[in-house]
Amino acid sequence: MGEVADLRSTWKAPDEAMDTEPPAFEEFFEQEKKRLLRILSVITGSRAEAEDLAQEAFTRVFERWDTVAAMAEPAGYLHRTAMNLFRNQYRRARVALSRAVGIGPEQDVFKPVEDRDAAARALGGLTPRQRAALVLTEALGYSGEDAGRLLGIKASTVWALTHQARAALQGTVEVADA
Repeated sequence: MGEVADLRSTWKAPDEAMDTEPPAFEEFFEQEKKRLLRILSVITGSRAEAEDLAQEAFTRVFERWDTVAAMAEPAGYLHRTAMNLFRNQYRRARVALSRAVGIGPEQDVFKPVEDRDAAARALGGLTPRQRAALVLTEALGYSGEDAGRLLGIKASTVWALTHQARAALQGTVEVADA
């Protein structure tokens, strides 16, 4: 959309007298090719990539040369075209890389530590018997009977202690289903 506005602002009506005839594209190309290539080489870090972008930018300018030649700064239009091509290429590469590698949003490296700390604080508020019953059945996956044998109590007591522990923890730890 910005290109259209630029074209309109630099367009001259047929009545207006033009001071000089616009340069031929070949002259424009010779004047700008080294400069554009140097700029793109610095931005991309690759001479080959810079050459590809410069070629595409010059091709697009050539396709619109009648309009571009009448602009006050055709070199500015060329450089903007080249930068837009670079940005588009960079975006496409970033999206392709994230799809290929499976990169998602940045992971919070402190989240596991904070989760362990929150769990330890929550479990610290339970009685030792409730904590043992809850950890054996919920965290370690033991059945009520096995946990009872390990703790030296009945399975029904394990279930009662687990129920009491869950009731005590209600609202202290926020559970997020992933």
